[in-house]
Amino acid sequence: MYEPVEMPEVEGTVPVSLETPRDTDAFTAEAPTDAKLTEPEPVKHEPVSYDGRQLPILMYHHVVREGETCNEMTVTDTRLNADLQWLTENGYHTILPRELAEGKALPDKPILITFDDGYRSNYELAYPLLQKYQAKAVISIMVYMQDVCASSFLSWDMCREMEDSGLVEIGSHTYLLHNLDDRNGNFTPHGINGIQRKPDESDDNFQTRVLDDIKKSQDRIEEKLQRKVTFFAYPYGIVEPDAQPLVDSLFPVTVVTKKGTADLTHGLQNLPRWTVTMKTKLSRILSD
Repeated sequence: MYEPVEMPEVEGTVPVSLETPRDTDAFTAEAPTDAKLTEPEPVKHEPVSYDGRQLPILMYHHVVREGETCNEMTVTDTRLNADLQWLTENGYHTILPRELAEGKALPDKPILITFDDGYRSNYELAYPLLQKYQAKAVISIMVYMQDVCASSFLSWDMCREMEDSGLVEIGSHTYLLHNLDDRNGNFTPHGINGIQRKPDESDDNFQTRVLDDIKKSQDRIEEKLQRKVTFFAYPYGIVEPDAQPLVDSLFPVTVVTKKGTADLTHGLQNLPRWTVTMKTKLSRILSD
């Protein structure tokens, strides 16, 4: 059963067009010169090295049934099935972020499949296909949606079942920082989005609004699933300098939305991804 927690209300149902993919890494905000934020605990995970290894990372969001309308955030179940079949037939091996964090040897032609936001369709439509092809994927959830039992999003029981299968890893997409207010999750051009610091925001307010939210997302996932969280997907691909030290200390593997294949020589933080839509072909993406 859902355990009540104190949190602000979100009016309405968050739409499918929850976020706009960004092609740049990091709408990186400028760090205030007088910032004196609480220093995070030292990184506890062991550093890993994958010198010279390239890792394509695919980014999906919502899945709909064949025949339903798609937008840039959705693919059909038929298309996802075709993608997984193509990957299998072409010798790709799916991996999980926790395997990277543990420093495990990578298979030939490794690939990381990611789903952002944690739509219910990831369980109802994507998960059966992952089982069919024994493919692994990580799903980054906006943890607030699980705590309020939002009907269009994964429940904690769904997350737990998928994690227990060994095919799915649950990562963080923050707790409440995906513009889950009157913006209904949508990106606001020229506004403050995701984990960005507000102009003239005090250290105390930034600590409470952003840093505590990120830590809360990790704590809730670990509490509910009894597994360590190793993966963080930046909302809208926006990296905030005042938050990155904390993020890096909490999550061994992080991703943005910049296009490209990840070069693991440079570590496991701020990895680029390829956005998959109905208009893109995996054969084209993976040949670049």
